[in-house]
Amino acid sequence: MRYYLILTLALLMDCSGQNKNTMEHKFTNDLINETSPYLLQHAHNPVNWMPWNTNALKKAKEENKLIIISVGYSACHWCHVMEQESFEDEEVAKIMNANFVNIKVDREERPDVDQVYMTAVQLLTGSGGWPLNVIALPDGRPIWGGTYFKKEQWTKALNQIAQLYKDDPEKLKAHANQLEQGIKSADLITLNTDEASFSNAFIKESIDKWSRQFDHREGGLKRSPKFMMPNNYHFLLRYAYQMKDEKLQEFVNLTLTQMAYGGVYDHIGGGFSRYATDVNWHVPHFEKMLYDNAQLVSLYADAYLITKNELYKEVIVETLEFVKRELTNKEGAFYSSLDADSLTPEGELTEGAFYVWKKDELKALLTSDFDVFADYYNINNYGLWEHGNYVLIRKMDDTSFLKKHKLSYSELHDKKSKWKQLLFESRDKRQKPRLDDKTLTSWNALMLKAYVDAYRVLGDKAYLQTAIQNATFITEQQLREDGGLNHSYKNGQSTINGYLEDYAATIDAFLTLYEATLVDKWLHIARDLTNYSFDHFFDEQTKMFYFTSNEDDPLVVRTMEYRDNVIPASNSIMAKNLFKLSHYFDNAHFREAASTMLNNVKTEITDYGSAYSNWLDLMLNYTEPYYEVAISGEEALAKKEKLDQTYIPNKLIIGSTEDSNLPLLENRYVAGETYIYVCVNKACKLPVTSVNQAVLLMNE
Repeated sequence: MRYYLILTLALLMDCSGQNKNTMEHKFTNDLINETSPYLLQHAHNPVNWMPWNTNALKKAKEENKLIIISVGYSACHWCHVMEQESFEDEEVAKIMNANFVNIKVDREERPDVDQVYMTAVQLLTGSGGWPLNVIALPDGRPIWGGTYFKKEQWTKALNQIAQLYKDDPEKLKAHANQLEQGIKSADLITLNTDEASFSNAFIKESIDKWSRQFDHREGGLKRSPKFMMPNNYHFLLRYAYQMKDEKLQEFVNLTLTQMAYGGVYDHIGGGFSRYATDVNWHVPHFEKMLYDNAQLVSLYADAYLITKNELYKEVIVETLEFVKRELTNKEGAFYSSLDADSLTPEGELTEGAFYVWKKDELKALLTSDFDVFADYYNINNYGLWEHGNYVLIRKMDDTSFLKKHKLSYSELHDKKSKWKQLLFESRDKRQKPRLDDKTLTSWNALMLKAYVDAYRVLGDKAYLQTAIQNATFITEQQLREDGGLNHSYKNGQSTINGYLEDYAATIDAFLTLYEATLVDKWLHIARDLTNYSFDHFFDEQTKMFYFTSNEDDPLVVRTMEYRDNVIPASNSIMAKNLFKLSHYFDNAHFREAASTMLNNVKTEITDYGSAYSNWLDLMLNYTEPYYEVAISGEEALAKKEKLDQTYIPNKLIIGSTEDSNLPLLENRYVAGETYIYVCVNKACKLPVTSVNQAVLLMNE
């Protein structure tokens, strides 16, 4: 494909850094001036693509042309396929250019645009995905859409709709009116004026209905493809632990184990792919996303804290090594993703080519160790994918494997280290998947939190330093002088006014960083960002937050994101932030807002718990005691670190090594002493000096 040739051809440079040979292209469109890797991939299509902006929308109105809105992202396999089949085809481009204003959208840069048109396609077709292709009226209101189309389907639809727009535009306008109402009602939420009432019985009922979908053989849900949905299992992990539900604990640990054993986990380089295409986590959709890996590190960190399962620790360490090696820049910012596709040795662009293995290749690399390796990673019918390619997958736990092969733990450990090094060095010589090197504030915040969680559980100071470096990057590059955040960063440019997801995730990350460091700065920035969010995103009528700022140009509809997905909804993260901040600052406004938001979504939770797992996690804060742990004194940080070694999800930590005017710490500093106060709603038990005593107070 053209976009891979561009990346692999070397440009000859003179000493001054100027190109001696300039790459020539037959076509160049307006996307050439963008920074998004996904948009730049399409900059030399014969389609006259424009980015989403006022100029493109103005052009459609002035020329009275329909709009094609094509949404995708850099790592998307089927986006590449449709580009090759249709958008690089000059005959297809002629149809598109003659009849439409063509707009390309990077869904990661513009999640607001993606949300609106994804909802439209879901209403039209019953499903969604990427690439997302929509035709809209000149005013932006959608009339038709879908996901991936073969060339013949695409051109037929374009010609038919273009003709209908010429012959009977009023019919399309009437359809747009109906669809517009559907989009507006899809995420409609109303203020629940009933008294807020939350109970464990309500939570249990939601989980009982949800559990009917559990796959007790392979973990996850009984369907394919299987998405990892880290927030789902984070909540279930917590609920099972607090309620001492052993059956649910077994299911969560089965799921985490099967994901770590599966081909969806990169056993050689660390990190997870986006999802598995089958029921046993074997063959992944090979793209690696920052947000998945961030949330999975946090999940496995808490699971390791509870179980001390070395497999979970291995996943944490290897995944963060992958992030450090492949997705981190010199500024401490994290890149977005690695592509699903890469080149085979024969030069064919193929999904997963970088990650799969031929049996003969493995035999040559591993020599006498091949048979043991093949049994461990199933180089057999179980691990076979297609075209003679194997995706590494485990079936057996280490204890059973040691017995079968009469090996000691240290012998197996040495073998695995040797295997991984050999295969990593061999794989590293292959054509690597393309990197999406833009930095998104929300996803960076998720990974920042992951590093803090890994530090909290494993105690590696390097993890904390990485988190602090990233937090510094966000405050220095993405936080504006007016107190707002920008969404995207690339090549030294901070761009795009932030969305609610940026504020919610950053506030959450900074609260987590505060608990790790006890540095007030992070707590106060979190509060300031929350106040900014109320000023620019809050809806007084519903008491929920819009996804877009009141300073952004309006779209067809201003959406509210409140259903949890692969990433929790920005409203659910905000509600949890407000709950914690209300305790930190004794803020009644934050306290009331969190409760009202949870009450608003309560009516929808029971029938579809998996789409509200982050809300259910918040509900547990209301139905069970929630502890405010205040640590005051010179040894506050050391005692906090010791306290971190016990899994207590229903607590927050506030602390200081000196006198503090924060509500929970005020008048509690005593020179030469370090006291721990365990409180519930500001009512505190007598202070203790021992962490063990404090833990006992929370387990009474």
